Amino acid sequence: MTVTTAPHRVVVVGNGLAGARLQDEVLRRDPTGERVRVIVYGDEPHPAYNRILLSTVIAGRLRPEDIGLRPSSWVDDHADRTHLGVSVTGIDRACRTITRSDGGTDTYDTLVLATGSSAAVPPVPGMRDDDGRPAPGVVTFRTLEDCAVIAASAGPGSRVVVVGAGLLGVEAARGAALRGAQVTVVHPKTHPMEKQLDRAGGAVLARVLRELGMDIALGARAAAVRHVDGTLQVDLTDGTGVDADLVVVTAGARPNTDLAVACGLDVGRAVVVDDRLRTSDPHIRAIGDCAEHRGEVYGLVQPAWEMAAVLADDLCGVDGPAYEGSAVVTRLKAHGIDLASMGCVETPDDDETEVLTLSDPTRGRYAKVIVRKDRLIGAVMLGNPEVVGTLGQYFDAGTPVPSDRMTLLLGHLAGGPAETTSPSTMPDAAVVCRCNTVTKKHLVSAWRRGCHTTAAMAQATRATTGCGSCVSAVDGLCDWLHRADPTSADPPRVDPPGDDSCTPASSSDPRPATLVRSST
Repeated sequence: MTVTTAPHRVVVVGNGLAGARLQDEVLRRDPTGERVRVIVYGDEPHPAYNRILLSTVIAGRLRPEDIGLRPSSWVDDHADRTHLGVSVTGIDRACRTITRSDGGTDTYDTLVLATGSSAAVPPVPGMRDDDGRPAPGVVTFRTLEDCAVIAASAGPGSRVVVVGAGLLGVEAARGAALRGAQVTVVHPKTHPMEKQLDRAGGAVLARVLRELGMDIALGARAAAVRHVDGTLQVDLTDGTGVDADLVVVTAGARPNTDLAVACGLDVGRAVVVDDRLRTSDPHIRAIGDCAEHRGEVYGLVQPAWEMAAVLADDLCGVDGPAYEGSAVVTRLKAHGIDLASMGCVETPDDDETEVLTLSDPTRGRYAKVIVRKDRLIGAVMLGNPEVVGTLGQYFDAGTPVPSDRMTLLLGHLAGGPAETTSPSTMPDAAVVCRCNTVTKKHLVSAWRRGCHTTAAMAQATRATTGCGSCVSAVDGLCDWLHRADPTSADPPRVDPPGDDSCTPASSSDPRPATLVRSST
């Protein structure tokens, strides 16, 4: 007599980048669903999409349908396992059941919280309605619906005030400016993107934003949003005011932990998890923006996808590594501005640290590398994309950097390696796509399996499907493979949607850059 064992039932709360990725990772390991059956509930009505590219949608360079994570037919093909527009409203840990917004219930063997985070709306008079949501004329920057509101309002001659100049704020501001809006950015710190930039680099970025036509009000907060004679006015704490047709709030995000709190899980800044992504209930896991691991709440796509891979291994019985945290490289997605930041960006106060900086504000360039004991522990690259790939490899692998530290700033211009170096010299272990941890070896293997275009490699490895900043690197690798290993019948090349936001700035200004080297 044959005994059939039902597959392990996994219910995922959230159809964002983390939840959808977990579903995909499990299907890659268990395509037939014999071992694991994943059911996803998402409160948004849209299929999973790449939030990283929302600023490109605002700018009009991509359509909303271009940033979907899967083919349009995917949800129909998996309708019994993907429920859109249906949120989870409660969790019964004792019975291992969830209640749904449509009145139904479901059972689980493992419940995964991938609830993400919500845009924070500060308690500023006139900025929120009585329910705490954005007031009329105010919008956050988090969803496709937000993008639609911003795109509809940010036309030529319109006035847009962006509150907050972090990563999302700069991206939203640049997108609105590309639509012809007059943009004012309000930020309480001394420089924009203070989490990714030191003060000197932030000053260069502020100059770049101003030269792109934006007004930047630093060291000021929004004190009130008022309707005056049919228009909005944003009063600032420095006593000035800015007229607006739309106020875009990018003042941080709050992990969505209400479900976790209601069912009694341990919650700090987010849902507390261990190295196997387990919460205080062994039958409930958490990944992505809503998870707090070793005190860190990342709020970025790369850690979310790394968590999804670890959890998929666990669910499918694969003996994989635990999640030990993520070494994050942040890249700004704003047309005409190339910015990468990794690790430590402020100068450490110790005797074993070397710091090199290059400041070229006239051309919108700033570079800083921080080395300790011959290892790269941090870097900022603004307007200097040629060396980002090489720095990322040193940062990821923890390998010794060149003894001539200048090559870290200038790459091939100083006789050292650079991102534009021939792929033939790139080590197999070099990570080409950080979002998906795709190495040169993975891409070469995909080529040998018949993936002879960038689009085919993306389909096979997911390279280029995250932030999109590695598209040029994958293109270059394809070109090199075409020359090094030509095929008899190459298919026509079709690249995935993308933008040229990493185009380096150029200038004919002859004034020299300033190079500073210091050791602390």
